[in-house]
Amino acid sequence: MPPFAFIQDPAGTRSPIRRMTRVALIAAFPGELKPLVNGWPHSTRNGIRFWARRTEEEEWIAACAGAGQSAATRAFAAIEEGGPIDLVFSLGWAGALRKAIAGGAAFNMAGVIDLRTGEHFACEAGSGKDWLVTSPRVADAAEKHRLASAYPATLVDMEAAAVARLAEARGIPFYCIKGVSDPLEASLPDFNRFLAPNGQLLFANLILYTLLRPWYWPALLRMSENSKKASQSIAELLRDFLDGQISR
Repeated sequence: MPPFAFIQDPAGTRSPIRRMTRVALIAAFPGELKPLVNGWPHSTRNGIRFWARRTEEEEWIAACAGAGQSAATRAFAAIEEGGPIDLVFSLGWAGALRKAIAGGAAFNMAGVIDLRTGEHFACEAGSGKDWLVTSPRVADAAEKHRLASAYPATLVDMEAAAVARLAEARGIPFYCIKGVSDPLEASLPDFNRFLAPNGQLLFANLILYTLLRPWYWPALLRMSENSKKASQSIAELLRDFLDGQISR
């Protein structure tokens, strides 16, 4: 549904003119968006990182504020300060809940389930068939198995439900594209202990912790490779999806 403003001519009649469509892209960390926003103008404000791309008809704004629903809410609000949002995507890394899902793959989600509240948020028409669970914590292998048994979902993240809830409250079309950073059986450190209250990753603390625990190194290297592939897959899937929508 295109957004319109009105202008009034000297005769007193009003004519609609189309204003610029604002599309929000919300993720947790810059690495999730790197292939997509490469070359876009970049800025940082109040601890939130932004990228923007503008044409005559559209303004694309990406924001990263950290992991978790509170951080995603801050990113959404920060984009909204610049004007109404017409379309929003939740993008980023997620953990697999099924053995068949390989690291590096990306999915256009059918909807999001909030683990804390039980709410279900469906994505707009044209999305995929797989559902995502949003958890308040980074899910380890044991938690992923529990979620796989309890929910008809294939991936787990920490942010998408907040973006979906905000979009629903405003009547904004919502989509969610997630890339797999860690397969179901990945044996990784407890990342929750390295997340600051604002959702930022305490990277130096994580490095120091893992340097003293070499048994984590192979899994972390695989996660790094999967994450890079997943970011590229997210960018490609988003572009393919938008091309398909435009050609309809």
